Amino acid sequence: MTSPPQRPDLAAMLAPLLRETAAAELPVLEEHGLTMWGYSVLVALDRSSMRTQAALAEAIRADKTRIIPTLDELQAQGYIERRPDPDDRRVRLLAITESGRAVKDAAQTAIQRGEDRWLSKLSPTDRDAFLRALQQLTDAQP
Repeated sequence: MTSPPQRPDLAAMLAPLLRETAAAELPVLEEHGLTMWGYSVLVALDRSSMRTQAALAEAIRADKTRIIPTLDELQAQGYIERRPDPDDRRVRLLAITESGRAVKDAAQTAIQRGEDRWLSKLSPTDRDAFLRALQQLTDAQP
């Protein structure tokens, strides 16, 4: 006979927090004129510019055809550039612009300031350990 689990499942612990943090991000993103997908695109492009649309979709785990309207909107706002790949003119290379980086940085700063509501419940040592562990789990994703 097996003993009962000693802790809740990860999804059971993370899901309520993820719902709350995502809900808290929406007004911040709206204030900066961004959607959640738009913000995700800018964050990904800021980490690694000049991605193809297909590589970007894979990086943010979105369907490549569904992000096209988001890319159109970000380009119209002047937040990204799309250029033909000189090696394959059917492919578009993406890059974040300086204004895209500025709006991403402003939104990210405001979002992280809001996250302090949850993180402040941890001691500084626990907070650092939590963020480090979360980063390791994120980096370990295929």
